[in-house]
Amino acid sequence: MTGVADVGRRVLMITGAIDTTDHDVSVSVSLPEPGRWQVIKAETNLTDRTWVAMQAVLDEDSVFIDDAALMSPQFAKSFMTPDQRRLTFYDGEVRPGEAVLKTYSMETGGSKPTYFSSRYSPIATDSAEQSQQTLEELVTNGMRQRPVVELIVPITVIG
Repeated sequence: MTGVADVGRRVLMITGAIDTTDHDVSVSVSLPEPGRWQVIKAETNLTDRTWVAMQAVLDEDSVFIDDAALMSPQFAKSFMTPDQRRLTFYDGEVRPGEAVLKTYSMETGGSKPTYFSSRYSPIATDSAEQSQQTLEELVTNGMRQRPVVELIVPITVIG
């Protein structure tokens, strides 16, 4: 993964690929300064499973901002917890080999925010009803944390 921080526009762009279904991904970035940032994140599904929900949980010094920038063309719905630290995109899918685009804003208290990214893929042996119930529970209660792969994303500063 790699990123670019446009200081003048306060935009952070991150791109890369995920190739694990058994791990969550912890992503750390070094921003030029704390504060509010619009994030544009694109990643490719290099796994053999379809993702039907994606969750991000921010560190204790950061929150998501509920604004017009909160969207993903691949998912029709999003859910943010009242504490604004967990954001879940759902009601859609990202098939193997496809890319997903997510945009959101965040407010960081420090210059090295970290977030945990999780994906949910239905279990092949579950019925459609079981998968839907599991998805609803995951959106409401959050995805349980799995083993974590830690990434430090290099950021190029422009503007």
